[in-house]
Amino acid sequence: MLKQNAEFTYQLYHKILENKELREVKNKPNPFGSSRVDTPFQNHPDLTSIYQNQFITLKTIITDIKSDRNHQTKGAVVIGEPGTGKTHLMMRLAKELLEHNRLLFIRQPNNPDAIIYHTYSRILESLVEKVPQSNYTQIEHLLANSFVKLISKNAIDSPSQKEQYILETTEENSLKIYYSLGAEGTQRKREYWQYIEKRTIEWWLNRYSAAGYSLEVIKGIIKFCSYSDPSYKRLVTRWLAADNLEEHELEKINLSNWNKEMSKEAFSLEAISVLSKLSLLDEPLIIVFDQLEGLGLKHNERLLLSFGEAIKEIFTHVPNSLIILNLFPDRWQQFQQIFDGSIIDRISQHQVTLEKLSQSELKQILQTKAQLVEVNIEALFTDKELSDILNHNSIRAVLNKAYDYYRSKVNDISLPARVTTKVSFSQEETVIDRLQNLENQVFQLQQVFQNIAQALTIFQGFEPEVKTEEKKQQNNTSKDTESQSATNNKNNKKISNTENKKESPEKQKFVNYIETEKEQLEHQYLLPQIIDDSDDIGKLKTIVEAFKTIKNLEIDHLRLGKRKLPEHLVIKKNSVNLCIGFLQISGGSFTTRIKNYNALVITHKDFRFVLWRDSRQTGISGKIGNEEIAKLNNASNGNFLTMGQENRINFELIYKLIVDIQNRDLDLPLETALPMLSSYLKNYWLIKSLL
Repeated sequence: MLKQNAEFTYQLYHKILENKELREVKNKPNPFGSSRVDTPFQNHPDLTSIYQNQFITLKTIITDIKSDRNHQTKGAVVIGEPGTGKTHLMMRLAKELLEHNRLLFIRQPNNPDAIIYHTYSRILESLVEKVPQSNYTQIEHLLANSFVKLISKNAIDSPSQKEQYILETTEENSLKIYYSLGAEGTQRKREYWQYIEKRTIEWWLNRYSAAGYSLEVIKGIIKFCSYSDPSYKRLVTRWLAADNLEEHELEKINLSNWNKEMSKEAFSLEAISVLSKLSLLDEPLIIVFDQLEGLGLKHNERLLLSFGEAIKEIFTHVPNSLIILNLFPDRWQQFQQIFDGSIIDRISQHQVTLEKLSQSELKQILQTKAQLVEVNIEALFTDKELSDILNHNSIRAVLNKAYDYYRSKVNDISLPARVTTKVSFSQEETVIDRLQNLENQVFQLQQVFQNIAQALTIFQGFEPEVKTEEKKQQNNTSKDTESQSATNNKNNKKISNTENKKESPEKQKFVNYIETEKEQLEHQYLLPQIIDDSDDIGKLKTIVEAFKTIKNLEIDHLRLGKRKLPEHLVIKKNSVNLCIGFLQISGGSFTTRIKNYNALVITHKDFRFVLWRDSRQTGISGKIGNEEIAKLNNASNGNFLTMGQENRINFELIYKLIVDIQNRDLDLPLETALPMLSSYLKNYWLIKSLL
């Protein structure tokens, strides 16, 4: 008995010391809060010893592409269960290779009629990402490296005066092309950039041809890189994305609008091909397709087939690239049964499998995360808790469990309830259990620890823990112009930690997800993005298809002969027909399509029509276009609405929740998550429309 009491006393003293460690991290963020990588351009702690062989394999393939005389594009399938670190591995590629290679990240497509355009749009978004430890974007690195090599190869015998100066200036760093050719706005700088455009086009014509859109794409790339003003860069990015601009916008960047009748899919394939051919003067491209699990759903059968055909086209027309598909094992099996052999052979030239990690490796990952708050995991968790944390099947599950334990200890938030099995313990385990129970009471009985602290000189000055305050609701940072019935989201609030203690494990998981993802979306909102009608309507369709699991809904489309309409969807609920459209384009195309939409409004009096335009898009300046907007707003059954920041973030939040559940990034069934989402966003226009 004495021995047992001595052990108990020792363990108690250890627990008090441990509590002191926890108090020191009280005001620090939960180091286990980021359990997954959304894009390779994020920055998360990386334990490079994990999956190092797989990482080296991918790097070797890139080297092989560069060494290949034909620079033939190769494919690799990275196979791993949910949460094993597939996207994290892509982040490691970005961290190590982005200085030399261009990494292009493609999230799941959602529109079977715009797979290649979706791919190209995401490529543009990736290209305008800054390279780490650099003030310049990926596309600026690509052009600088390519052009310097272009003139160095073709000016060996008799370089012109301008070529000689450029070669001398950029000898040590090709990026000097952006700040050593003349001051901003000077004639000298304009002349040099005109020369860069002229020589690049000459090289292209000698090597390839003037057919198609390739020369215009090259001009656009050079225009983007020649400007330092972000507003001009945004205009050129929209132009490169095949958006038709307003006349005053075109005058600013001295470009002409695209042919209204061109196929965006054909244009996009050619534009991707141009980028890959420019990379022949630089380094191979790395094109990553991620978050593809939703393609395998039954209602996405056409989307999956279109994706397979698009991938085949990209392999055929895009050289000097490594194309990576991140997939679950069962989804890869499904793809092999659906795609024809030619697609499978190209995609799976290399297969990289991420096996389940050992508990030792998982523990190292936990320690790497814990270092963010400068604490050792042994000071955070007992042996029993660590055993429980590490007894999970994936990196994400382990981090999520550590997150729960950390909140329990540091923030006094109860662990999610779980089913426990009755087991027999040894005498030593019984002592540990008693200590665990005492530790749980510590958070509720602050006075007990005060008394103990007074008896121990090491804890002189010990203060009671201050309970976590309820988080304040984030202020609304933008005003939407849509009607009160369409928004009124200001009442959406985060659930406080105190409330969270009372919720079910599913509700806690949902709330944690929503708060984390909303913060991330608020950050992303400020970054350059291609806002596209086909992408938005694809997101809307994904949302409606998901809600069909809990509501009786139907989807339809309207037609007006061969006339072009805005991208739209008709949602049928009981006897109500709601037509939701998106119109992000500008110029004459905007006017034509809203005219046709108004024609539908007139002929379908029993339908309700809404047409959305993102507030970040350029305002419509044309007289006729504004007249058509007024007509739609004056119709008894129609509205033209602007999608501002809060509205956009909520729309993206709904879509992301659904896709993350489909991709098993969020371990909740749709049937459970959607009612909670509907309650959280009960005043949001789309939720009100679907319920």
